[in-house]
Amino acid sequence: MSRTYRTLADPATAEFVVQGSEFVGHVRPVESVAAAESFVDAVREEYADATHNVPAYRVRADADGDFLREYSSDDGEPSGSAGKPALNVLAQQDLENCATVVTRYYGGTNLGVGGLVRAYSRAVKEAVETAGVVEERPHERIAVTVDYDDSGTVRSILESEGYEFDASYEADVSFDVRVPLAEAEALRDRLRSATSGRVDLE
Repeated sequence: MSRTYRTLADPATAEFVVQGSEFVGHVRPVESVAAAESFVDAVREEYADATHNVPAYRVRADADGDFLREYSSDDGEPSGSAGKPALNVLAQQDLENCATVVTRYYGGTNLGVGGLVRAYSRAVKEAVETAGVVEERPHERIAVTVDYDDSGTVRSILESEGYEFDASYEADVSFDVRVPLAEAEALRDRLRSATSGRVDLE
C-alpha cells in the first residue's frame, strides 16, 4: 500500500493570551495510538499546574491504514468547547498520525463556549502552522536478527537503501528498521536471499 497521507513535519508549540487566559498549543507527529497517548501524558505531567490540558489525536491504527482512530476530550471545559474544536482543525487539514494537547491557564474571565471554541481552534491551527505539514508514506517496523557473520551484509543493504534503523550488538545482531509499507516485502525477500535464509524477521 503506497497511499500517502498528510502529517506534521515537526513537533511545535504556539502560545497566546485571550482575556487573561494563557493558551499553549502543542502538536507532534506520532506513529501509533500508544505514542499519541504517551505524548498527551507527557504534556499533562509537564503542565500539571495548568487549569486544563485538552488532548486530541488522529492516528491510522492499523498497518493497512483502513482504520482511523480519532480521540478528543474536553478535560473539564464545557462539553464540545475544547476537544472537538481541536480535533476538527486536524480533520479539516486532513492530518493523520498527529496528536495535539492545548494547555490553558485560566485568567479569571469566562470566555463562553464560542470564545473557547475559537481559542482552542486557534491554538492548534497556529501550532500546526509552526510545525509545517508533509506528505508521508505509511511505514512499518521490521525487526531483523542475524549472526555477526551476516550483520555486515544486512547493514550495507539497509544503508544503500537509505532506511532508518537502530542496531544492537549482543549475542547476535538485531536491527530495528523503519520501512515504507510498499517496500517492506521486497526488503524481506532481499535480506533472505542475501543471507541464504539465515535471517530472522519479525
